[in-house]
Amino acid sequence: MGASLLSNRSVNSTSAIARKVPYLKCLLVFFLLSLPLVNPTVHGDGVGYYAYARALLIQHNLRFEQDWRHANRKFSSAPTQGDEQLRPDQFTPTGYVDNRFSVGPAILWSPFLIAAHLLVLAWDAFGGHVPADGFSEPYLLAMAIGTAVCGFLGLLFSFLLAKKYVQDYWAFLATAGIWLASSLPVYMYFNPSWSHAQSAFAVALFLWYWDRTRDTRAPVQWLALGAFAGLMIDVYLPNGVFLLVPMIESLLAHWARWKESNAVLQKQLFLGEAVFLVSIWMTLLPTLVTRKVVFGGFFRIGAYSTLPWNWAAPHWRQVLFSSDHGALSWTPILALAIIGLIETSRTARTTAMYLAASAVAFYYVISSYPFWDGMASFGNRFFISLTSIFIFGLALFFERCSKYFRDNGRAFVAGVGLVAVLAAWNAGFIFQWGEHLIPVRGEISFREMIHNQFFVVPRDVAGHLQAYLFKRKDEMRKIEERDMEEMRNEQINSTAP
Repeated sequence: MGASLLSNRSVNSTSAIARKVPYLKCLLVFFLLSLPLVNPTVHGDGVGYYAYARALLIQHNLRFEQDWRHANRKFSSAPTQGDEQLRPDQFTPTGYVDNRFSVGPAILWSPFLIAAHLLVLAWDAFGGHVPADGFSEPYLLAMAIGTAVCGFLGLLFSFLLAKKYVQDYWAFLATAGIWLASSLPVYMYFNPSWSHAQSAFAVALFLWYWDRTRDTRAPVQWLALGAFAGLMIDVYLPNGVFLLVPMIESLLAHWARWKESNAVLQKQLFLGEAVFLVSIWMTLLPTLVTRKVVFGGFFRIGAYSTLPWNWAAPHWRQVLFSSDHGALSWTPILALAIIGLIETSRTARTTAMYLAASAVAFYYVISSYPFWDGMASFGNRFFISLTSIFIFGLALFFERCSKYFRDNGRAFVAGVGLVAVLAAWNAGFIFQWGEHLIPVRGEISFREMIHNQFFVVPRDVAGHLQAYLFKRKDEMRKIEERDMEEMRNEQINSTAP
């Protein structure tokens, strides 16, 4: 009996502590401690995203030839000729390099890159010798830190959205869970020049502000919401599906006002919507102008418009369950978040329905995309855009599961244990993917992956982590060599009779 009483006191104490923890400060401290993981490098798709920032800042134009030549070997080997000149088919009819990637990440990097550029110029004025070309270390570090900051702000806005409907500690635990056990850390730290961490931020900002202003939205708030929506699309074009949220909201509001025969409120709503649409188009100007310059039309998006999209969504199963970067098979914590969205509390039900509808629409778009697997992706990287929705769902999942425990203290401890296990599993999986212990493209053997998790990762991870932290250039060069070798093997296999 004494032991049981002591245990109950311990659990109650844990619950009390959980209620008093300054969660925002904890998130900030953890973020600051994670900054050494930032990897200042540009490669793969990141070449196209970063080119918009570098060319505009350094050259004051949209000429990307230098970016293509300075790219990592795997990227530059395809579009360049033997004399290091770009092949003619790399140019659009307007004479610009065919850069199909979005300009939004460059917008978000700009404060960091401008600061780095000014520091480099000042340093050189005092006798320094750092190239002010956008390719040197200060620029890459500024870009990588900018990505990490965007990722963190995305987590922060996701936390603020979730905590409105659940206790702070469930929102915190869900935020930590998605941060550590999803695909986000790969694109927040390891591949910072890609667009996904910025996309998580832009969507989270939009959804948080939409929910915050939902009951009474003044014209200036419609203006801000439209700006956030435009930024969200600037960063990543498929994010346009999240406009479904305010569209459904407006349709329901118009229906309610029509039933009430309230013409005044109906006109106010139309005015707000008009302001919202104008704000979106104004914020989309960077995308529209760059499309016009590079491709010759405001609404041209390059190769994406010529791909064989199949709107019957034939890949709906593989997107979730395939060993070829399936979202749930690679990052199982997302399954818990989906359950939370479905089995939700009454207070959060309406919001969960809005978020679930937009998530389903996004899932449909990716299921229709011919490269639904993300190619060299960790997990299904496209779904990083849904970070705030997954955090919301996971927080609801934890809250619902807490009802099966005696008290929230025990439930919180169990939740921490679950997040720790999933985070450790994810970290080992990321290590295997980064070190090419498993194929980075195509299907993998889960049997081999699980064997590596228990027998290879514990043996090798410490040495590689030390090399990543203190000899990063050598480590990245080795990874690039493995990537090139894997690509050569794929080419040989594809041409074999």
